[in-house]
Amino acid sequence: MTTVALFTLLFLFMLLGMPVAVALGLSSVLTILFFSDVSLATIALKLFESTSHHYTLLAIPFFILSSGFLSTGGVARRLIDFALAGIGHIRGGLAMASVLACMLFAAVSGSSPATVAAIGSIVIAGMVRAGYPEKFAAGVIANAGTLGILIPPSIVMLVYAAATEVSAAKMFMAGLIPGLLMGGILLVAIYIVARIKKLPAQTFPGFKQLTISAIKATGGLFLIVIVLGAIYGGIASPTEAAAVAAIYAFLIAVFGYRDIGPLKNCPWRNPDESIIKAIARNCWQMALALPKSVVDVEVKKVVLEAAKVSVMLLFIIANAMLFAYVLTNEQIPHAIAQTIVEWGLPAWGFLIVVNILLLIAGNFMEPSAILLIMAPILFPIAIQLGIDPIHLGIIMVVNMEIGMLTPPVGLNLFVTAGITKQSMGWVIKAALPWLMLLLGFLILITYIPSISLFLPEYIDKLQGY
Repeated sequence: MTTVALFTLLFLFMLLGMPVAVALGLSSVLTILFFSDVSLATIALKLFESTSHHYTLLAIPFFILSSGFLSTGGVARRLIDFALAGIGHIRGGLAMASVLACMLFAAVSGSSPATVAAIGSIVIAGMVRAGYPEKFAAGVIANAGTLGILIPPSIVMLVYAAATEVSAAKMFMAGLIPGLLMGGILLVAIYIVARIKKLPAQTFPGFKQLTISAIKATGGLFLIVIVLGAIYGGIASPTEAAAVAAIYAFLIAVFGYRDIGPLKNCPWRNPDESIIKAIARNCWQMALALPKSVVDVEVKKVVLEAAKVSVMLLFIIANAMLFAYVLTNEQIPHAIAQTIVEWGLPAWGFLIVVNILLLIAGNFMEPSAILLIMAPILFPIAIQLGIDPIHLGIIMVVNMEIGMLTPPVGLNLFVTAGITKQSMGWVIKAALPWLMLLLGFLILITYIPSISLFLPEYIDKLQGY
């Protein structure tokens, strides 16, 4: 009775157009009030514990803040220039460079919509000017942007780690090879289409220009080394690495590239000035600008936007954690697990069911909410069937990637529609052919666990576990 009431209320509220976070919280509260013997004080306690007792979740605001600085601070443009200088001379190279830029930006942002917005706002118009069909450009970027939640660091992986209490560091390790593999599949597909459709190629700018673009992009690329190197090397936890990433992103955007902040219009040096004097003057200007940077209008805007997104996401997480508590308290996941085990459903059959459920849920809900609702139900079943929880997490993340591209709640579709100023139907048609690649990739990830588990298992061996 409690199970029926909980899910009936949830779907009823969502059909009425209620925000997902509110629907999760309200259905949980009403179920506790009328169908459970749990004290009302537990509601407040669980809402508080959901965010304060999960150290891993603290990484989310930091990654959102670092992504905000990097999106605004010109890192995306420099990554695109570097990728274009490297592979732009291949047929279809501009589209391939865009995918490579998405992969690089994904490794510093952790967000799929942010990746589409940062890279797509620059390259889609550029591809159209270079002679690429606009549908081709939009479809490529909408799909490549999904790598933002697969290539670590990933906010969605942090949510899964908090919901199941698996290691966030191991989730990051497990996502690296699948992310690179998916990016490689997109690059190969673009090259094949480019050869068939005779899409244009850029002229090779030369090794000098390639070196210059690489040096300019170093500020953003070094963040990948800081975050992933610290986590994989066991130097820092994902939360600590996220905090360092936020500070580094602020420094590189305001004082390194100076695309925002009080030094925005300050040249590096005058043509007739020695480099030593220029460095000394620039350091002095940085020292003078440090207090101003804290109150700078553009910097304040980035911090405010990051705070809004963080609060929204953490509010969803808090209510979803309360929903998960009701599930666990009523032993709903345990009962479902026992039923499925009694059916004699094999592990491969269970994974088919998991993928179908998640693909359907991805049409209607935001990824974090789906993970927080489904993970507590699916996790114990997977454990009983001998499925590795890290492997299950990567399967769920890839399903969330596909959910970013399926209407009516596909976030990447909305971002791409905003960039191209086209209708949602037009964007869906543009993304659909590339979505087929993601579905094929999902099958690979589901039934070849070594793709996900090789790196975390190898690092465990190196560390002597």
